Amino acid sequence: MPGLTVRDLLDGKGHRQRTFVQVTTVEQAMAAAEAGIEMIGTAYLPERRHFPRVVPQTHFQFGLPYGQFVNADEAMRAAFAAMADGAVTVYCAMSAGVVERLAREGIPVIGHVGLVPPTATWVGGLRAVGKTAEQALAVYRKVKDLEAAGAFAVEIELVPHQLATEVARRTSLFTISLGSGSGCDAQYLFSADILGEAERVPRHGKTYRDLSAAYAGLQRERVAAYTAFAAEVAAGAFPSAAHTVEMPEAALRHVLREID
Repeated sequence: MPGLTVRDLLDGKGHRQRTFVQVTTVEQAMAAAEAGIEMIGTAYLPERRHFPRVVPQTHFQFGLPYGQFVNADEAMRAAFAAMADGAVTVYCAMSAGVVERLAREGIPVIGHVGLVPPTATWVGGLRAVGKTAEQALAVYRKVKDLEAAGAFAVEIELVPHQLATEVARRTSLFTISLGSGSGCDAQYLFSADILGEAERVPRHGKTYRDLSAAYAGLQRERVAAYTAFAAEVAAGAFPSAAHTVEMPEAALRHVLREID
């Protein structure tokens, strides 16, 4: 079954919440798809270009890494490449002007408001944005700027849930909540938080399994296997006859005569 289209997402706006996770490995992507996660995203990096082909039943989003593109032309070239590699939509945290250039070419763009980590210094660091009236109005205006620029969706990160709910009601954009409450159209979490792989899970994240303990156990098993291998080599127990190839004695004697 094919994944959700942009039209599907927009038609469902306000009626139900979608699930959206960020992944960094193909194993995470496959597990998320098998679990029924509807939207999967990752940074658009060379080693991840094949991810959409592995999970074609999902709505796949490639994100343009912030800071890798210095103008709209570079961003557009990368966005077209991401679409060619199977992305349904493209995340871009650049300005509304850049978003507009992409949208004009038919690229479905997801913008970003609230806490945008690469530019967090402007709001005093990695903290909630929109708790004051001034900040809240700035969040709303940026959403409307992205809407006017032609974005189809916006990630709203670490914004008070009351504000995010009201903004979602007042925009045609598909709204994606990362730590901004349940009033948006999709709930977004990072796989590292969900799986217990992060060193520190933020307040707005949630851990559903502790894979770090499993990985620690797996590492111990790796060490034990290598230790056993080294011990057998030292003791002459490896390789045994089961791990070697025999040649006929006559053939060996012939070869040795020729050599000698």
